[in-house]
This record gives sequence, structure tokens and C-alpha cells, in this order.
Amino acid sequence: MSNAQKLIDFIKKSPTGFHAIDTIVRELEGFEPLQESENWRLQPGGKYYVTRNRSSIIAFTLPKAPFKAFQLIASHSDSPTFKIKENAEIAKGKYVQLDTERYGGMIMSSWFDRPLSVAGRVLARTEKGIKTILVDLDKDLLIIPNVAIHMNREINNGYKYNAAVDTFPLWGSDETKDTFKAEVAKAAGVAPEDILGADLFLYNRMEGRVWGVKDEYVSAPRLDDIECAFASVEALKAAGDSHHANVCCVFDNEEVGSTTKQGADSSFLYDVLRRILLSLGRGEEDYYKALAASFMLSADNAHAVHPNHPEYSDPVNQTQMNGGIVVKFNANQKYTTDGVSEAVFHQICQKANVPVQHYANRSDLPGGGTLGNISGSHVSINTLDIGLAQLAMHSCYETAGTKDIDYMIDGMKAFYETDIECAADGEYKL
Repeated sequence: MSNAQKLIDFIKKSPTGFHAIDTIVRELEGFEPLQESENWRLQPGGKYYVTRNRSSIIAFTLPKAPFKAFQLIASHSDSPTFKIKENAEIAKGKYVQLDTERYGGMIMSSWFDRPLSVAGRVLARTEKGIKTILVDLDKDLLIIPNVAIHMNREINNGYKYNAAVDTFPLWGSDETKDTFKAEVAKAAGVAPEDILGADLFLYNRMEGRVWGVKDEYVSAPRLDDIECAFASVEALKAAGDSHHANVCCVFDNEEVGSTTKQGADSSFLYDVLRRILLSLGRGEEDYYKALAASFMLSADNAHAVHPNHPEYSDPVNQTQMNGGIVVKFNANQKYTTDGVSEAVFHQICQKANVPVQHYANRSDLPGGGTLGNISGSHVSINTLDIGLAQLAMHSCYETAGTKDIDYMIDGMKAFYETDIECAADGEYKL
């Protein structure tokens, strides 16, 4: 229960990907910050982190002795939401709405009739140049109202939402015209005319809750994939000494394809791993040798069997909340798991007494991809796709199991503490 509450608190502090990375940085006590634009002077036994775009982070710990491999866990900081457009206000009769567009593949109906607010970052003019400021208006400010059933009698028979009509949030009455930028500036502590740019998003104000007869469930915004990001950071902090470098990656923009400078489809991971070895006086050949001996967990949540629709799950490869870490499989490599990575992770979890379950999509229902195979196109290493079972993925309020949070932290910690050696004949020693 303590980790479930810590997760809820973590999510509350992290309404956007920018805030999630800021929260992680605050959690990494004793880790030294690095800048990509500066020389790195790393030391054996050191702990470091580097961010890109302030929405992705790679944190790592180095062993005291020379190491041969990296062991990585990767997750993502973003979730489906609505991004606010540059000219934000729409004046319509006695109402003022905000102009938004979809970010990622959300369940649109889940955003209706609940309190929303605005968070993100602004870029503001200062005497020295331009400063990035995280903002959270931190107030029940908006709502996306449903149309009454009397005016839309067919809504319960299926309704196709139009993002250019149905999902504009209500900001206020006509008296609130031309106030949005002023409210953002107030939250940032700057004058409106000093805001030169912004990346702002809607977020769900409903806080996370532990619920159930035996407190077996947790519901919150952004469980996919903040739950895995939270667990990986906790595991990195708790892991003991090893003979390899432990790396925790949280990438942005997974929900929109990862093709950004800070996404899994960027050079970020390649750049960081290579610079680690170069800073330690190692050469190009050492980099490729290290990758060949490395292992990664791609951590992104999975679908639990739905209580009302079990038919959407595979007949036998299906998962339950509180059933343990989910290992995900796909024949077309939407998930990276293969026999090698499965076997290695199974043995790690068995030794740590962490339960494991298996997931595959129903054969006629294609699922979403993860960042494992995307990052693998730049840094090709043994990779396993894992997650935790949850309901209502891509709703703005999702549900998972409280026990699974502990299982994931314990399993990730065991992974970080296990030295995985690959022999030339294809045998693996743990």
C-alpha cells in the first residue's frame, strides 16, 4: 500500500511529461546532473542523469570496477491528452472555449463532464535571454460538457466524436475573454507579454484512489505509462552493487510515434551510452562489445482481461490485475520479447519470487506497439517487453492492481542487481 500511495503522489505531481521528468529529477537524490552541451567527466561508482527537452531523462549508475555491459529499463513520460493550440481562445456567443487538438489515441468520451486544468511549460523573456518555466494552473478550470440525451438520443447506441466540434473545453463566460494567456502568465510568475512560446495540455483533476473491498485496485490518470516509469526509478534507487552499468530511460512522445529529438526513435539513447564509455576512456570497439552484452526491459502497461468483455482477450495468454509482471509477445515484433529474453527474465523473477504472467493480443485484434523495438533500431540489444495489467488503457482515468506495483519494483530491482553474461556458444549465466 505504501508504494501505491507513493505512485498516486507521483502522478499528482506529474500532470504532463515535463512535470514527470521534473518529479523524477527530484527523486534522484545523490545523482549528478549532466548537460549534453558540456564535457562529461564520469567516475567509476558515480550516479548521473541527463535530460533532453526537459521531457525525457536517462539516469544511470556506474560500478566501481570496469564494466562490460549496460542493463536498461525504458518507459515513457507522455499519455494521451489534448494539446492547447497557440491562439487558444474561441469566443462563441456567451461562452469562451479553448482550441485543442488530440495528442495520442485517447478514449475521447472519458474526458467529458469532469474537472480539468492546464499544465505544461512556457518559454519567457528574461534580461538574460529566454527561460523555461513549468506551469500548472492547479485549479478546476475547465470542463468538456456532454450534450444532453434529450438532444442526442442516439448517444447510447454509439456516437462518433468530432475533435473539431465535440471536445472543446469550456473556459468560461464571455466575461473571461482574453484571460487565458494572463492566467498562464500568472501561474508562471511572468508578464503575459514576456511569454514567447508554450507547450500546454489539458489534464484530469481527479486524484488517484486506492479502492476495492481489500484495497486491491488503484485508479488514477496517466497510469500508462507513469506506473512503469515510477517503478523503474524506485528500482534504480534501491538496486545494490553490480558489475554492469544500470540505466533508467524515460522517453517522451511514445504515444505519437516517438519520432522526436527526445523520443525513443531519436539518437538520445545511442548518444548517452556512447558518451558514457568515451568519458571513461573506452573506445569505439568497447561500445559495440558492451551493446552485444547488454539487456533492456521495455516497460509499458498491458491489457487485463475486461470483466464485461473477456472475449477481447486471447483464450490462454491473458492477464489479471495483481497477477504479477506481464511479459508481452507478438509474432510481428510489435513487442520485442523472444525466447532468449523471456528465459533470462523468467529466471531473474523466479529467483526474486516475483510472479510473471504472459500476454498476447487476440489473433484478430492488433495491439499497439511499444518503445522497445523503436529504440532497438538505434541501439540494438537483447530486449524484453513487460508491463502491468490494467483496465481502460488510454482513458483519462485508468485502473490497475495495487500488488502489481510492488511486483514491478521488486522485479526491476532484481534485474538491475543480476549480472547477465552471454557466452559465445549462446548460453547465458546469471
